[in-house]
Parts: sequence; structure tokens; C-alpha cells
Amino acid sequence: MRIRLITPAPPRSRSGNRATAARWAAILRALGHRVEVSVDYAGEPADLMVALHAWRSADAIARYADRHPGRRLVVALTGTDAYRFIHSHPEATLRSIVLADRLVGLHDLIGETVAPEHRAKVRVIYQSARPIARRAPVKGALRVCVAGHLREAKAPLRPAYAVRDLPGTSRLRVEHYGGAHTPEWAAAAAVEMAVNPRYRWHGEIAHDRLRRVYASAHLLALPSLMEGGANVISEAVAAGLPVVASRIAGSVGLLGADYPGSYPVEDTAALQRLLLRAESEPGFYAELDAHCTARRSLFTPERERAAWAALLSELA
Repeated sequence: MRIRLITPAPPRSRSGNRATAARWAAILRALGHRVEVSVDYAGEPADLMVALHAWRSADAIARYADRHPGRRLVVALTGTDAYRFIHSHPEATLRSIVLADRLVGLHDLIGETVAPEHRAKVRVIYQSARPIARRAPVKGALRVCVAGHLREAKAPLRPAYAVRDLPGTSRLRVEHYGGAHTPEWAAAAAVEMAVNPRYRWHGEIAHDRLRRVYASAHLLALPSLMEGGANVISEAVAAGLPVVASRIAGSVGLLGADYPGSYPVEDTAALQRLLLRAESEPGFYAELDAHCTARRSLFTPERERAAWAALLSELA
């Protein structure tokens, strides 16, 4: 089958949508299909379109549906489409949802974002991550990894704020990896480093290097305001790295409603309490680790491939 895979993220981008598109293209090719990845659609021959982001890919989705009204269309709800643009730009976003034969979500609660009449179209496909062996963490500091671009939806400096005013005996340090979307965000990170010795922004790094960071850190912090099902959770869990995360649907839908390492969105004090507990209470850290270990089987490459095989079988 000829599959046109649309992602709003351009080549060489290190955004989540580009990484997801590249991984899905590899899976679909391994399943025996011919896959072309592009940021738009100009009428190229295709038996199926898989489009990431219901709003950013809305024009490509509409052109494909208009040109090939009888052919199958899969729309993936990847984050801001489901939690921002469905409200701020409803016409285009909802049109994509209506046109889709199937809606792919990346976490268990994604169905709550669409109208009841469309929920039967939703299929959850967890993003996978290759396992990586744990390495002994660096002695001395307790390293909290933040892996995410500096932009509003990520609330990227929240962990830095949480470690600003800790007791001198605390070993907590925040190591932040990810590019700044604007010069203003880069300046904000630089200012925070100047006033906060417990925070260091490393900028954007290669993915293989980030995986090595996961393998030797103590915690992953995910402070986002919204997520469609962040692959950084999959990668952390696959690396045996416990997570602390804001209590948003995209994280609850991956870690579970009973996950003990979640905190109210934008609550710096609550995040600080979680980090201090993870540092000072071995039993609590072990509890986080056990919960993440129990979720690991959700994020295997084999499971993601099987989910895609099942979805394509439905559409055959």
C-alpha cells in the first residue's frame, strides 16, 4: 500500500512530531508498505494518508479528502491540536476529525478531547522507545533531567523554579536539554542559570546523547501545561528512569491515574515537595521506580508495531 505520511515538522527538525513521523514511517515500511513523508500534500498518489496534528496538517488533510473521497485517512492527535487548537481554531481542527476514518491518540485519555460521536474512531497507539541499560548515576548531585524545548506549552523553567530555594544540604540539580523556540526563551534560561546555581540549560543535543543522559540521571521532570502523550515518558521508562510530571491528561494517560509522582499543573511548591521526597525518602523513590517499571511493557517497539498492524488491518 502507498502511504503518504504528513507531519508539520520539517526535515532535520528535532520536534516530537518529526520524531514520531520518522518512527512510524520505519514501522509502516517494515510492515511492507511504501511510505513517503512530507509536510504537505500536493496530490501525490496514495492509498492511505496518515496525518499528524489535526490543525497544523488540516490543509493537507482537506486536499487529500477532496481528491480521494473514497480512500482511507488516519489523523493523529498529537498534542496542541487536541488541547489548544480544537478550541482556538475549531473549524479546521474539527474538519480534520470529521474527515478521518480513524483517530490515533498517544495516551489513554485522548478520547475525552473529541465529541462522543467520534470516539469510536479513536485508537490508542503508545509511542515506543528502545530500551537502554542503566548506568551508575554521577555521584554527588541528584540529577533531575528536563527534556523539552523552551516554549510556553512545556512550562520549561518550572523545575528550575522548584529547586531555587532548597536547603543547602540538598543535592538536587536540574539539567535541561532542548532548544529555545525564541530568543526570549533563551534569554530567560540564561537569566535563570545566572541566579540559580542548581539549574543548567544545555540547549539542544543529539538524541543518542539524550538517551545516555536518561541512562545516568536520577529523575525525569515533565512540567508541561499540555501534552498529547510525550515520548520522553516512554524513553524515560524504557531507560529505567522514574518520572515526576504535572497532572495533565497526556501524562496521566501514560503513567496511570494512581501514579504517585504527579503534581498539580504550575504548582511549583508541590513539584518541590515531590523532588525533595524523591531525594530524601528511598521508599518513595522506589515506589516511583516500581510504578514506571510496571508500565514499561506499554512502550515497547513490538507493541507499537503490532498496534499499527492491527489498525491497518481494520482499514483494509
